[in-house]
Amino acid sequence: MSEFLGLIFPDQLGTLPTILLVCMSFFTSAVTAAVGLGGGVALIAVMAMLMPASALVPVHGVVQLGSNAGRALVQLKHVDWLIAFWFAIGAVFGAALGGSIVVELPAAVLKAGIGIFVLWVVWGRTPKLGKARKRAMAAAGFASTFLSMFFGAAGPIGAAVLATLNLPRHDFVANQAVTALIMHVFKIIAFGLLGFAFAPWAGLIVMMIASGFLGTVTGSYLLGRMEEKTFRTGFRWVMTALALNLLWQAGRNWTAS
Repeated sequence: MSEFLGLIFPDQLGTLPTILLVCMSFFTSAVTAAVGLGGGVALIAVMAMLMPASALVPVHGVVQLGSNAGRALVQLKHVDWLIAFWFAIGAVFGAALGGSIVVELPAAVLKAGIGIFVLWVVWGRTPKLGKARKRAMAAAGFASTFLSMFFGAAGPIGAAVLATLNLPRHDFVANQAVTALIMHVFKIIAFGLLGFAFAPWAGLIVMMIASGFLGTVTGSYLLGRMEEKTFRTGFRWVMTALALNLLWQAGRNWTAS
């Protein structure tokens, strides 16, 4: 019995933190399914307060893989596989380069850079990508996968580029889910090759993926009842909140150093 409980509740966390993370997985997945993104960043922020730093990014990656897989499955008919193809090409190189870098990049620089980029895309003039609009997803795949190896949640980069394609809300959510899924797949492969042990966290991961899927179903129901204008307004303000939070964290890192 004790071995079973040890599998479900990791020794590094305990019972209450584990329950909190499972509940947060539900709510953050619901937010992501309803608005398109935001849940991954919110979830890693909570996980960072409860989990060892060495396990944070790898475990978050597996949980987000499950969450995005569920969202992609629910919205499968809206997926544009050409977008996924170009994103995957960039993601392969992003994971390979990120996994080959041993030194840790300055967190403040990464967070500030992502925050500024997201604000520019959301509130500035939409980039003119011409005929290469979908092929630009390769650059997004590279950048987001590379940065997620260090930062954990770099989904706003892919979402910001995806937003320039002016997709309907269901198409946007579906393609954001697939591209994020691809990003986490390659990131997990890279961490596995680097020797990270996922087994001690298996019970927590399974429970968080299960609760995340329930959140996805809930959020998808809300998405179906939402007007297009409401969705786009909500997306813009969620992106803005994420960007400002990243800039705030970057400022804290700089002042602490």
